[in-house]
Amino acid sequence: MEQNRAIHAFATLGHPGRMAVFRLLMRFAPQGVRPTEIAEALGLKQNTLSHHLADLAASGLVQVTRAGRSLYYAVDLDTTEGLIGYLALDVGRARPDLLAPLLSAPKDATQMDPNIPDTDFDVLFICSGNSARSIFAEALLRDLGKGKFQAFSAGTRPNSELNPFALEILKRNGHDIAGLRSKHISEFQQPGSIVMDFVFTVCDTAAAEECPPWPGQPITGHWGLPDPVKATGTDAEKALVFAQTYAALRRRIMTFVELPFESLSRMSLQSRVDSIGTDAHAKA
Repeated sequence: MEQNRAIHAFATLGHPGRMAVFRLLMRFAPQGVRPTEIAEALGLKQNTLSHHLADLAASGLVQVTRAGRSLYYAVDLDTTEGLIGYLALDVGRARPDLLAPLLSAPKDATQMDPNIPDTDFDVLFICSGNSARSIFAEALLRDLGKGKFQAFSAGTRPNSELNPFALEILKRNGHDIAGLRSKHISEFQQPGSIVMDFVFTVCDTAAAEECPPWPGQPITGHWGLPDPVKATGTDAEKALVFAQTYAALRRRIMTFVELPFESLSRMSLQSRVDSIGTDAHAKA
C-alpha cells in the first residue's frame, strides 16, 4: 500500500467512533450491513454514523452497495489486507519476533479438555438466545458431521429454556434432544476451555455483539438468518417458519461438512465459509 494512502486509513481509524463501526463491519465481513442496524448496535445517532461511514468510504476501507432501497456498507477486504500488510511488512520490516506469534499454529492440542472426545474440528455456533437457530446448528453438525466435528452452541443473552417449536422440529427430523440446553457464551471463554477451530454467528444480533478475540485463531463466519422466534400467526404458521430456518441451516451445514478440508489453505477455507453464508442456494 502506498504510504499516503496508509496514513489516510490509519488517521481514519484513529477516531474511536469510526474504529467501532469498522470493527463491527469486520464481524459481518464480507457481508454488508444497513446503517440502521449499525446505529442500533452501536447506539449511534444516524447523522453521526453517516459522517463515520463517509470517512471510512473515503479512505477506501469501506464500500457501499445498493440493494433495492437499502444501502449496505461492507469492509473492503483488499484495502484492509493492504493496510495490515503495510504495517507488518513495511513498517514492521517483517520482523519474525513480531510476526511469529501471529503465524503460529492456530490450535494447541494440549489445551483441549481431556473429557471431550477428540475430533478433527471443534465448532461453536453463537446466537443471541441460544434457543432455536444455534441449537439447530449444533444438533445438525453433531448428526451430519460424519464423526469429524464436535459441535457446541451458546448465546450472548441465552433464554432459560429451549424454544418448544425448535425442539419439535428437531425431534421430527430424528435428532436426539436429550443433551441440548441453553448456554451462555462465557462457558466457552473460561481458562482451559476447549479451543475452537470454527466460530459461527447465526443471527445478526450475535455478530454485532462485542466479544474478545477467540483463542487459537479459529476460522469465523457469519451465517445470519431471521429469528424464527419472532414469527407471528397461528401455531402452524410459526412451526412453518421454524421448519424453514431448520432447512436453511441444514443446507449450509451439509455444504460445510462436504468441504475438502485437507486440501484447502486457511485463506481458501475462510472464503468457502464466507460463501456458505452468502450464497443464494443456502438461503432459499
